[in-house]
Amino acid sequence: MLRGKKILLGITGSIAAYKSILLVRELIKLGAEVQVICTPSALDFVTPITLSTLSKKPLLSDFVTDKKTGEWANHVDLGKWADLMVIAPLSANTLGKMVTGICDNLLMATYLSADCPVMVAPAMDLDMYKHITTSENINALLQRGVQIIEPGEGELASGLVGKGRMAEPEEIAQIIEQNLVGSSPLIAKKIVITAGPTYERIDPVRFIGNYSTGKMGYAIAESALSRGADVTLISGPSRLQAPEGVKFVSVESANEMFNAVEAVYSDCDALIMSAAVADFKPKNTFESKQKKASSSLNTIELIDTVDILKYSGEKKVGQKLIGFALETDNELENARLKLQNKNLDMLVLNSLNDKGAGFGTDTNKVTFVFNNHEVMHELKSKREVANDIIDALEKMV
Repeated sequence: MLRGKKILLGITGSIAAYKSILLVRELIKLGAEVQVICTPSALDFVTPITLSTLSKKPLLSDFVTDKKTGEWANHVDLGKWADLMVIAPLSANTLGKMVTGICDNLLMATYLSADCPVMVAPAMDLDMYKHITTSENINALLQRGVQIIEPGEGELASGLVGKGRMAEPEEIAQIIEQNLVGSSPLIAKKIVITAGPTYERIDPVRFIGNYSTGKMGYAIAESALSRGADVTLISGPSRLQAPEGVKFVSVESANEMFNAVEAVYSDCDALIMSAAVADFKPKNTFESKQKKASSSLNTIELIDTVDILKYSGEKKVGQKLIGFALETDNELENARLKLQNKNLDMLVLNSLNDKGAGFGTDTNKVTFVFNNHEVMHELKSKREVANDIIDALEKMV
């Protein structure tokens, strides 16, 4: 259920840190990608080799990770990388630092840089937990939007019995799952997404293609994963890394992409065709490289490629179908025609006339075209546009 989710797990100096080892294991089993950050005092209770082995990532504790090379852990990048930051256990010391903003270790620097939601699981002895300072600090975090995972009651390290035990790893994992996935209607739905360009071969070294990088489609795949969907990503040539957790199918030509879509279409709940499929291909291809002096390439006769979107619209039986259009002239008129002719549920219209939109950019400006209305969106990052597309899909299913 947490496939594709990126979680920062902060561990502080508390005897309850041993439970964090089990929490890492639970999150990994659920499919999450986990990066562990320890405070220096946390390393008195847990070992780097255990946490790095379970998380499959080097444990981070110091700002400088390699003093010989000067390599350092970029707390800003870490804070922007995560979908969720969880500090478990949260000691009274780190609780006070979070409230006052004291930034004397990597964990605190990352917390202050985090763009994502933050959860904490306090763990301390009974008298410490009951102290008015602790209560005021917890209330301060609550007012700032930090979610508190309440500690449990039981025997504590001091021998006292009462409230202060860190919540059990299974309980924390369940709360994280509910927070990240929630009750999305896309949970366990089979979503097929196409991305990138297609290359139509002329000879072994030349092709007809376009400038698509796949950024939009890959972002949509990540967003669908974050809602608990079962995602198949069919991609043309791209330098991007497929999101962890997707079923990845690599293709080159329009015909290969058609075959890949056809193989899964009847069993899917939705198809999002964000790929920039070439409209034409050479009628004839050459098995060997054609020399410049040859007259064989002076004229290349082109024929239409297979229309994957039209095929999908004609074969649609309950699936939701979302297409893309990149236009330069008569944009809305052409988009409405494409929506009708291809039997789409929604069309995402891009315009090359909009600065910051189109191929190769990290941003996009789109209009969602439906059967009876359009919804215009401002310029956003492609990740935000992807979330808007998946939001719209949630309302359809």
